[in-house]
Formats: sequence, structure tokens, C-alpha cells
Amino acid sequence: MKPFTHSLFARTALALALAFIVFQAAAFWVVNQTLIIPVAERSADDLAGLIVLSAQTWVELPPKTREAFERELARRHGLRLTTVDVGATVDAPRFAFREQIEAALSRRVGSGIALRGVPGTKAVWLDIPQGGHALRTGFFPDRYAVKVPLAAIAVVAVGTLLSLLTALFLVRRITVPLARAAQAASQVGAGQLPEPLPETGPAELAELARRFNTMATEVRELLDNRTTLLAGISHDLRTPMTRLQLNLEMLRADPDSARIDRAVNDLADMNKLITGYLELARTTQAGSRSHFDMAELLQAVAADAGLEWSAAAPCEIEAGRLAVRQIVANLIQNAQRYGGDTPVELALECAGDRARVIVRDAGAGIPEDQLEKVFRPFYRLEASRSQATGGTGLGLAIVRQLAETNGWKVLLRNRPTGGLEAVLEIRRY
Repeated sequence: MKPFTHSLFARTALALALAFIVFQAAAFWVVNQTLIIPVAERSADDLAGLIVLSAQTWVELPPKTREAFERELARRHGLRLTTVDVGATVDAPRFAFREQIEAALSRRVGSGIALRGVPGTKAVWLDIPQGGHALRTGFFPDRYAVKVPLAAIAVVAVGTLLSLLTALFLVRRITVPLARAAQAASQVGAGQLPEPLPETGPAELAELARRFNTMATEVRELLDNRTTLLAGISHDLRTPMTRLQLNLEMLRADPDSARIDRAVNDLADMNKLITGYLELARTTQAGSRSHFDMAELLQAVAADAGLEWSAAAPCEIEAGRLAVRQIVANLIQNAQRYGGDTPVELALECAGDRARVIVRDAGAGIPEDQLEKVFRPFYRLEASRSQATGGTGLGLAIVRQLAETNGWKVLLRNRPTGGLEAVLEIRRY
């Protein structure tokens, strides 16, 4: 099992998380530089201006009115202005944007200002020499310090988190089917037939699952056909090989031309069987496409099979010529073999974008429940495997395999008047 960090989901999740973290940091830096710090500096400068103006006003007021001014300043602005020593002997407590306030006061006063504090209190104090008086001004940072917009940061953070979770959810929906498909592919590679993948979800994933299920079924059928092919070779070659061996042994003691003829016939049967197997094996690959006249091709096939053929109107198609010829020849041969010596008809229907080749016979037909089974390799309606009563059982299997490989349709159906009708349907272009 691969480490978690090697999975597509883990790598995508880490990449998304990193991207969102970088975005959050960049957004905070931009907000801090363009909003929070400028507002803090402006507020600090306003506070410094208010403190200096209050001190200048206090100096210019008559002594009798200064006390009232101090009360009004405390009531309205929260500022304390006094000449009494309040005991601010320690460094002021740290609060947000203290540096900006100290810098603004230093600029207004013209000398360095350091905020001091009184032990046990939250107020901060500073000394402002003004008009020969040592004025002490105090204020509460909670009232004047610019507060960090925690609500805005929280909204951005929550939005980023929700976006990340949504992205991970969507990625998970994609990676889980892919992981399931990868596991199923490994099972197919091992020759097993996995459980069909769910054909649900987005259209692309559903189509991928549908095509994979089709591929897995086709691979399974291919493996089954290979097993059946090997079993058929083993079974069908054993009989002529046994006869051939017997004839050769008998020829040692009594050379006889009849036995030699039988041995030659056995070799011919074996060659015929092997040729059929090779044809079936080659049907898994589509042939090259070319442009040709179907009517002309059928005329040549009919002549080779000894059928009467009435010239049909030209029917131009683009398909694999050799595959079409082999399918039609096999259908005609099947009709001649099982049609009970009845005439075999060959017809061509060419309309629209479809071309249909129809092979009819007037024989006994095929039971309805056997119409699909006869397309299986080595399946025969009669139980024996004699070459005299039937072929190897590969003719219709080759027909179906060639048709499916090239994207055509082939079917068998019983005729109402008796006999069988085989139809090959091809898209013309």
C-alpha cells in the first residue's frame, strides 16, 4: 500500500491547504498594510493632537476655570490632565499600536515621549512640558487604541476554511472513484472480474466507470475465449492425432495406400482446425478501413460460394473490406451447411447511413433460446464434433467477434415462413 502522502487526494489536499494558507497570509498582510496601520496612525495622530491642544488650552485658561476644564475633558474625551504627580513610575502596559501613539505624540511635542503607567491601573500617562508647567496627561488605551478587526479576520478565516473543506470534498469525490477504478484495474490485470464500478456521479466519472465496466467484461470474455480456445484445440486435435498415430503404427507392419490417404486426411483436418483457431484469434483486431462498393463485393462472394446473385444498385461504404468478406462468406457457408440443401438467398439493403447484408435459407431454423448461444466458440446444435455433420463451431463465433471488433451488428432470426435469416448491419460512413 502506498503512503498516504503519495495518493492523489493527499497531494491535492496539501496543495490546496498550502494555497489557502498563502492566500490567508497575503490577504491579512494587505489588509494590515492598507487598512489597519493607516487607520491606527491616523487615530494616533488625532489623539496626539487632542492631547497637545488640551494642554495648550489648559495653560491659556484662567486658573479658576482650569478645574472645570479638566472635568469636562475627562467626561467628554476620557483624558486626564493634571499637574499632580500620579506615580507613573513603570513602563506602560503593552497594547495594540502603542508605537504609533508614541511616535505621533513625539512629533507633536517635538521631543521623545514614552508612555508610563501606574501600578495596579490600566491608564497610561505622559509628561508634556507646556508654558512652564509640568503637565501630566493620562488616557485609557482601551478607549483610544485601534482595535484589530478580529471579526473581519474571523470572517475571512471561516470563509477560507469553508472553501478549503468544500474543495477537499470535491477532490474526494473525484479521487475515490479513481482509486476504486485503479484497484479494479489491478484485479483485471490479475485475471479476475471485479465488482462493477458504480456508474454515478459527474458525467465524466460515470462515463469512465461505464467504459471500464465494459472493458472489464470484454477482458473477462477474452480470457474465457482464450481458455475455451485452448481447450478446443486440445480436444479437437486429439482425435485426428490419435487416428494419425494409429495409421502410422499400422503402416510399419503393412504399408497401405488407403491408410496413407486416411493419414493425409487427418493432417488436412488438423490444418483446417488450426486455421479456424487462428482466424478466431485474429478477430480481436479491427482491419484497415477502405472505400468500396458493397454490391460489387457481394457479387464476388456469391460467385465464390456458387450462389445466384442479381446485380444490385451500387452501395458505397467505408469499412474493413476483408472483415466484411469473411463475415458474409461464413454466413453463407453456415446457411449452406445447415439449411438442409435449400436454396440460399443473398440480399443487400442500402438506405441512409446503413447497409444491411441478409443471408436467408429455408432450413429447420434454430430454437429461439439458441439464437445467441450459437455465437459462442465451439457451440454446436448437434452434440457430435464430426466434420461431416458440422464444422468446428467457430464460424459464427468468428462472425460475431469480427462484427463487434469493427463496431457492426450481426444477428440471427427465424423466418416466419421457415428457415433462418442472418443480418449484418454496417454504418456506411
